[in-house]
Parts: sequence; C-alpha cells; structure tokens
Amino acid sequence: METTVIAVVGSKSSGKTTTIEILTKELTRRGYKIAAIKHIPEPNFTIDTEGKDTWRFAKSGAKTIVSVASNEMATIEKVDEESLTLKEILKKCRSSDIVFIEGFRELVGKKSSIQKIVVVKSEDEAFEALKSFKPILAFTGPYSTENLNLKVPYVDMLKNPEKIADIVEKTIRKGHA
Repeated sequence: METTVIAVVGSKSSGKTTTIEILTKELTRRGYKIAAIKHIPEPNFTIDTEGKDTWRFAKSGAKTIVSVASNEMATIEKVDEESLTLKEILKKCRSSDIVFIEGFRELVGKKSSIQKIVVVKSEDEAFEALKSFKPILAFTGPYSTENLNLKVPYVDMLKNPEKIADIVEKTIRKGHA
C-alpha cells in the first residue's frame, strides 16, 4: 500500500491537533499504521533537554542523535528547516499507511498531491481556505460550513469521528484503485 499524505490545516487553536488525534485513534482502530508530522514554528524550540546527554552530544557537534529507552526510540537531527523539503520530511514516515501533517501551510497549501482537512473557526476562514488550499477533502472545527452550500463536506469530528475517518478511508481506496 502506498502512503497517503493528508494535511490538517487551520488557524491557531482551531482544533488541528484534536482532529489528527481523533483520526489517528479511529484509523488505528481500523488497522492503519499512522504517522504524524507537527511543524513547530518557534525559532529556538528543541525537543532535547538542556544538560541531558543527548543535548551534550548535539552541543559537541553531533548532527544525528539517537536515544533508546525501554519503550521508545527518538532520533534528533540537527537541520536547517529552510532547506528541508517536504519529500525529505516524508521519508521519515515511509513505513506508514497514512501520514497526517499539521502545519507547513506554505509547503502544502496548493500542492495538489496532498489532500487537506481544513479546521475552521469562522465563515471568513472557510472562504479564505477555499482560495489558499487545494484540494480540500473536508471542513471540520468549531464553525460549521454546512449553511454555506460549499462543494466540500463539513464533519463535526467531535460528534461523528467515524464520518471523517470514512472520508479519509474512501480517499485512500480511490487513490489505490
């Protein structure tokens, strides 16, 4: 099965993480292997902890640091985000059936090979999304777009998580027919 990539986009605090969490839970239950990519725009953010051995390895010049614990393994790669391509990022998830991307608006915006689920908080956000993102698989979030008569379905993922998972699953089947 080829990996399906779906971007979950929307404004700050719109429900993007919750959407990915709900989809991951439902699609994992259905047997899919899920990967999630999160863009963290804060310039000095690090997943590492100052003073820990992995941090010390990086400070001494290591570009790749792997830490292995009893039930997880983490790879920290020191990179220049500006030079990263989406293809390079997605290579990290090649053993997954579905990859959800949160963030990277500019990188995924009009990339037609990546379906988008748009999480909206207002009518203005919905109309702006129609201009900014192609193709849109579904709308979700605190603002219902149902009364706007758009060609894109709206799903209340909190009340109906199965329906949004069905839309994703239908897209996967269509893409692999």
